[in-house]
Amino acid sequence: MTSHLSLPKDKIHILLLEGVHLSAVDLLEKNGYHNITYLKTALEGDALKKTIKGVHLIGIRSRTQLTKEILEEADKLIAIGCFCIGTNQVDLKTARNLGIPVFNAPFSNTRSVAELVMGEIVMLLRRIFVRSIECHNGLWDKSSVNSWEVRGKTLGIIGYGSIGSQLSILAESFGLHVLYYDIVDKLNHGNAHPVNSLEELLKKSDIISLHVPHNKGTINLIGEKEIAMMKPGSFLINNARGQVVDINALTAALKSKHLLGAAIDVFPSEPKVKDEEFSSSLRGLDNVILTPHIGGSTIEAQERIGREVGNKFIEYSDIGSTLSAVNFPEVQLPIRLKGTRYMHVHKNIPGIMQKINHIFTQVNANISAQYLQTDGDVGYVVIEATTEGNKETDINILRSLRNLEGTIRARILYRPNENKY
Repeated sequence: MTSHLSLPKDKIHILLLEGVHLSAVDLLEKNGYHNITYLKTALEGDALKKTIKGVHLIGIRSRTQLTKEILEEADKLIAIGCFCIGTNQVDLKTARNLGIPVFNAPFSNTRSVAELVMGEIVMLLRRIFVRSIECHNGLWDKSSVNSWEVRGKTLGIIGYGSIGSQLSILAESFGLHVLYYDIVDKLNHGNAHPVNSLEELLKKSDIISLHVPHNKGTINLIGEKEIAMMKPGSFLINNARGQVVDINALTAALKSKHLLGAAIDVFPSEPKVKDEEFSSSLRGLDNVILTPHIGGSTIEAQERIGREVGNKFIEYSDIGSTLSAVNFPEVQLPIRLKGTRYMHVHKNIPGIMQKINHIFTQVNANISAQYLQTDGDVGYVVIEATTEGNKETDINILRSLRNLEGTIRARILYRPNENKY
């Protein structure tokens, strides 16, 4: 009678794509979620439209694209988990308007990326890849031309967030002087120094490392003009987003020897599958390290990401917490098992909370807790209440909430002494 209104855990269908780490599966199963479909590949087009029907929680990495068209086919979807840092593969606005929070793992792979950058700095300054290729080809060149120690050089970090700040700590232990630039004031770590402008950073640094998100302001952040500001003989590293660097401008600077090397892990256009050929004007250039978007691809990072996003799924499904959702009102909730807990996503219109509360007062329900946050045109409230009636009273409250004008989504998260629905 009530299964169509809210579901027990064993009815919640979870779809995990792109071989997300099995730590997520283990955590979900330990918390009672066993209806899990696990695929090692990405899905797209009609295959994704078909598979996403009936799915309540979906986990993806960077290749699966959840566009407006796809999301509108997701008839049961209640949450999206991006098992990575970025969320630009999801239409965040459409998801929010459909009442679907999107979660990611912004911190779990910071160490992996920071360590990769340090390795690249050493390999670029010592021309390790060039010398290795020569040895593989039978050549033996011990020349020290354009081979430098890391100590004493200046590293300029663009974007001083979780990765950039951790990189600065590692860099100082190598004897690098660290400068950083961020559009938001950030407290420095160690002896790192902020600069006032991107231009100042570019002109003063021997090595530039990018750690910024993908948005309108960062597209071609490093183009022909910015590269020309860099020191002759300097190095550029991009493990952030593919659209941040103008690849053609970078190629020209490397060919002219204005830059002595680069390490690029992300590209404006990347192969969607393993067998697709990778194409770039940077291929074949001397002292250029090219990697296939592996900045966070370590066993440790993927395991942490699996646990982090898996736990956010559980907290949202079990108790309604949306803390750290990237597109949704953030509500942090305690674990409280005294009353029936309802969640309600609605259009942020005048008077809607009064109407929601009226539904409970009509049946003499005692509201013991209420948590409300709004984000633009969407509001999210979690209400905990007890009634003098029976289970059917709770179901009638839910029906009334769903029928209320402005409702986007409503669920009962749990009732006391019963499996949640």
